[in-house]
Amino acid sequence: MNNINLYRLQAQAAYEAADMSLLIQCLQQLILEENFKDPEIVKNQEYFLELALFVLTIGDFQQRWDIAKVFNRLGAIAISPLIEILEDEEAEEELRFFAVRILGDLKDESAIEPLVRLLKTSDSEELREIIGTVLGQIGTTAIASLTSLLATENTRLLAVRSLSYIRCQEIITPLLSVVQDLDVGVRGAAIEALSNFHDERIAPVLLNALDDVAATVRRYAVQGLGLRSNLRDKLDLTNRLQPRLYDFNLDVCCAAAGAISRMGDDAAARHLFQVLISPHTPMKLQIEVIRALSWLGTLSSLTYLRQALDQLSTPTLWQEIVTVLGRVQQPNLKSAAGEILLDILKIKHPAVEIASVKSAIALSLGQLGTTQAIEPLTALLADTDAPVRLHAIAALKNLAQ
Repeated sequence: MNNINLYRLQAQAAYEAADMSLLIQCLQQLILEENFKDPEIVKNQEYFLELALFVLTIGDFQQRWDIAKVFNRLGAIAISPLIEILEDEEAEEELRFFAVRILGDLKDESAIEPLVRLLKTSDSEELREIIGTVLGQIGTTAIASLTSLLATENTRLLAVRSLSYIRCQEIITPLLSVVQDLDVGVRGAAIEALSNFHDERIAPVLLNALDDVAATVRRYAVQGLGLRSNLRDKLDLTNRLQPRLYDFNLDVCCAAAGAISRMGDDAAARHLFQVLISPHTPMKLQIEVIRALSWLGTLSSLTYLRQALDQLSTPTLWQEIVTVLGRVQQPNLKSAAGEILLDILKIKHPAVEIASVKSAIALSLGQLGTTQAIEPLTALLADTDAPVRLHAIAALKNLAQ
């Protein structure tokens, strides 16, 4: 008796004994890829489906989770009974949840309409969420059905979220239809999804959303415009984004710092520096601005970081500046970053009186490969603070490589 017949008989015995674990194990072995074209497997697919449905119907959560892999291999023949589960109003919610999930993995368009009907009628938020995700997974064939859901208030947000999973140009038009929706969640989800596309219709929408009353919408608009540095001059993006550095919402401010850093011009560096040195700027935003200046990657942005070392008096910010200088990647800026670090050591800047900052300076000099740093790093080997000495040793080893 070959292994396939053995597993089939074991599966039958497990079914009769209601031994779920053994039944799942046998079914999983039977539908292995190397077995699946065997005539015995093909002939008994309907029976294996019946056994899998038995487990799915009465099994516990883990057993249902494990048997789902069997449905994925059985493919199209599983669609109809799974749809029947969706449409059975008496079926328990967890069973419907797994039926939805499996249909999503199978990605068959015949499941779209039943899924849409269940999404409209279900009172379970969790079930509605998974249906929305699955409709998005099915792909472009679900766009028409999802677009129709935009017309109904209680399904609009899920429809937008589902459309956002489908990465194709066809979702742009339906999403544009809801960017002015009264629901903040709908507007935000639409703006966030549209930000992934470079279509000429989208940038004006993002610019308009910069002034939305909802902080989440403003933040998504800022992030989306940050991905459009190619339109910097045409749309005056640096200056359009600048007011959001002073937004009432701190997350919007931080997003604006990152977006402005992508603009890559001296005006961006100037705007960021002004926020950095303002006495009214929260430290969280100051740290984001320091990082943004380093990401900007221009000589002017490094110059502003050097000025900030003199105009700021907070050790945490000093250390952040020293740290980001060590992460400069552009070859033409590495020497400038190294010179800044060497300069503050030479003039005995107040920052170098702090052990953690000295350690960060040593680490950054090593990362930059600043050969002129050998002498000052050697001097740090005599420092009274052990971590400073260890970082100096590590930096010298990097320079020696």
